[in-house]
Amino acid sequence: MLHENLSVNEMGHLCIAGKDTVDLAKKYGTPLMVMDENRVRRNMRIYKDAMKKHFGEKSYPLFASKSFSCKYIYRLAKDENIGIDLVSSGELYTALSTGFDVSKAFLHGNNKTDFDINYAMESGVGYFVVDNLTELDRIDEMAGEKGIIQKVILRLTPGIDPHTHAAIVTGRVDSKFGIAIETGQADEAVSYTLKKKNVRLCGFHCHIGSQIFDIKPFCDASEIMIKYISHIKEKFDYAIEILNLGGGFGVKYIDSQPELDYEEFIRLISVYIHNEVKRAGIDMPTVVMEPGRSLVADSTLTLYTVGGTKEIPGFKNYVSVDGGMPDNPRYALYQSDYTVCLASKMNEKADFECTVAGRCCESGDLLQENVLIPRPVRGDILSVLVTGAYNYSMASNYNRIPRPCVVGIANEEDFVVIKRETLEDLVKNDI
Repeated sequence: MLHENLSVNEMGHLCIAGKDTVDLAKKYGTPLMVMDENRVRRNMRIYKDAMKKHFGEKSYPLFASKSFSCKYIYRLAKDENIGIDLVSSGELYTALSTGFDVSKAFLHGNNKTDFDINYAMESGVGYFVVDNLTELDRIDEMAGEKGIIQKVILRLTPGIDPHTHAAIVTGRVDSKFGIAIETGQADEAVSYTLKKKNVRLCGFHCHIGSQIFDIKPFCDASEIMIKYISHIKEKFDYAIEILNLGGGFGVKYIDSQPELDYEEFIRLISVYIHNEVKRAGIDMPTVVMEPGRSLVADSTLTLYTVGGTKEIPGFKNYVSVDGGMPDNPRYALYQSDYTVCLASKMNEKADFECTVAGRCCESGDLLQENVLIPRPVRGDILSVLVTGAYNYSMASNYNRIPRPCVVGIANEEDFVVIKRETLEDLVKNDI
């Protein structure tokens, strides 16, 4: 199977964490997202343990909330003693509702509103990741009004192109995020920040992109960032305490992609960092990383009920399901690869080539094209694997379709994590 938490039982049904997905679909209905809690905890521990081992005791991972922000995930992050990154007041509110200690949180965003800044300061968010100097001015002003010194991290662009999808590349000079090193603007930003009275510059952040399987872009970015920290020490006689390397490690969605050894990736990056630190004669910074996809993606699958099958001789076949763009817009946006299987007929020959289409009144509402599954009939359960990241968090009510239920599995028990939206939920804010 694609990942070790997946299996097929004696009835020929797909299982996740030992649970029969067909039974789960009958119990909770579809569309249904099913999350393996042990897989999430395992992934969090891999990062936490590897970072302490290779970067030092003070280093730690932050869960990238945007990948799947919900109370359940923040409770797991709290249990596993890792930090979080946030990109909105909504994510912050959700984390606070679980009692999460947000002094461990980093607040991102390239356009933080006054409400965001005020709410984060009043809530005690540990670090603001500053994207531009206009934002820095407002943070400094509002911190002064509150009589606090706000810790900030400058988001820099190291000029790395990891050759991933254009929509998820963030480390190039022309990105909407961050302040470029190679143009000299980063030096200007450091100088400007150090003159502020109500903020304290604690570190630098970079993030080069997402779904990257090659270690070299991460090592190159690490080397650039350590050299830049050394440069700032020489130019401004100022020691940077924190280096936040962002996230971006790839996840196996289909058989042709590799399954990365995250500990080994972290070890290799640490070699570059330790070498550059030694060469520069500076203190080792606290290294922070922001995994999102690689913590939650492979923990989850989505189940659908097959509706109609349409065969167009000489062209293609379509299989329609009771979900689609509203619960997973990633194929429509990025042509993202997914593994699709017929969960109720795993032992039958997969010789029916088809495009899996969603139920929306939209020609682009597709989940995957040119997949091979057994010939389905109405009522079969179809599964799309590895849907834990950027699926529910990007879900919408397009066509006034309620968002799906999310179920967790832990210790052989299944339980609701997020309730299925109702038709009444769709109109609760209408006037």
